[in-house]
Amino acid sequence: MEEKSNILKYKSLGIYTQNENVVYMREDCHVCISEGFEALTRIRVSNMSSSIIASLHIITSEVLRQGEIGLSQIAAKKLKVWDGETLYVSHLEPIESLSFVRAKIYNQKLGYTAYKDIITDIIEGDYSNIHLSAFITACAGDRMDIDEISDLTKAMISSGKQLDWKKEIVVDKHCIGGLPGNRTTPIVVAIAAAYGLTMPKTSSRAITSPAGTADTMEVLTNVTLSGEEIKRVVEQEGGCLVWGGTAQLSPADDILIKVEKALDIDSEGQLIASVLSKKAAAGATHVVIDIPVGKTAKVRSEEAVQKLKEHMEAVGNAVGLKIKVVITDGSQPVGRGIGPNLEAVDVLSVLQNKRDAPQDLKERGLLLAGHLLELSEKVETGKGLDTAKELLESGKAYQKFEAICKAQGRFSKTYVAPYQFEMHAPKRGKVKKINNRKIAKLAKLSGAPQSKLAGISMNVRLGDEIEKGGLLYILHAETNGELNYALEYYENHDDIITIQ
Repeated sequence: MEEKSNILKYKSLGIYTQNENVVYMREDCHVCISEGFEALTRIRVSNMSSSIIASLHIITSEVLRQGEIGLSQIAAKKLKVWDGETLYVSHLEPIESLSFVRAKIYNQKLGYTAYKDIITDIIEGDYSNIHLSAFITACAGDRMDIDEISDLTKAMISSGKQLDWKKEIVVDKHCIGGLPGNRTTPIVVAIAAAYGLTMPKTSSRAITSPAGTADTMEVLTNVTLSGEEIKRVVEQEGGCLVWGGTAQLSPADDILIKVEKALDIDSEGQLIASVLSKKAAAGATHVVIDIPVGKTAKVRSEEAVQKLKEHMEAVGNAVGLKIKVVITDGSQPVGRGIGPNLEAVDVLSVLQNKRDAPQDLKERGLLLAGHLLELSEKVETGKGLDTAKELLESGKAYQKFEAICKAQGRFSKTYVAPYQFEMHAPKRGKVKKINNRKIAKLAKLSGAPQSKLAGISMNVRLGDEIEKGGLLYILHAETNGELNYALEYYENHDDIITIQ
């Protein structure tokens, strides 16, 4: 136990720092002075039952009194600390795995043990965001070979819970992303489960997009389920559509993704490890990977997609997954809706076989579902698409989707945003280009995904002829302020949709 001089009383400050453990101490705190602590020093903070490593932030106001110490919300949660509890502060012993990070910075090849130690320390919260940034950067730029990507994937799988469905075939599907409105997952799950396959789909919330599958599904049903609840739904209906954050599958992935987003770095090796570790940990055996390719998608060239395809298949094989990569068109948004509620409207219209359902979303969903049925080897090669189409158009897929939603706790209707603004063509011509990234940013500025009703409903596709004043798309927002943010961005960018 630390000496008495290193004892401080905890005070809750209500500060959110995402994944990073932060400790707050006064500039004139006796511990800071006696130990020589400075801002951003990494220190150990302990109570009677556990300890964490945290970055020190110095307070110069009276928010803390003498003898008090504060913690970020995530740090307080890990320590399970309460107001007034005694905490002990000490210097940090060396973090051994950082030697592996330094080796990777100098482009040395790392093995499974090294990656396992790094991932373990990341999950424990021992790495600051500076350390995480160094690790992510060291792995970027084709600095990991297939063996390293496989070892990182295995380390990420073993770092969290691993689901076992006691079945020979468990299917899954993932899209690499970068394409607004590409909400095929609910359609694929409904078709696969309606056929009788097991598809426990854990999905992410939006990281860089206006909606993730979990955000869209949350409009319709409960997605924050416990492990036992997920198991019950899958045993009852054959599939689920839930947020993966509560399942603790490959927990390091969520931490790394947040820092990658801040750095705007998308390392191929960590992308593969991220996707496949989650699939393997979720108990999948057969996985279809959708990779959209386009000039403003995440993957932009034929050369890049072929390399990613080969690496996905090789790493999948190394971790025991049967992978089918499907390369799709990433030149423009899919469906009409961009944003949680608007994408849910599209999904329902496809599943309900409505006449005005977006056909591109329907066709893409059927394509991926067909590949998944064939990959499972339960459907003969060449007959997957027809089988998927029959399940959708007969209404069986919708019945299954509704049953899954109800098993997850509710099946809610969609709504209409209170604020809308129509965008019209400034001239007559043909739609030549739709910038995926800028359309996505416009939807985010309107409030998506935090504001579920916010986003964009598209009215044109590439190649469409449009008259001057014709409707291009409609902005949706829950507040006037968010609508104005989006309009300000629109006024400063005239290349969101190019008409020639």
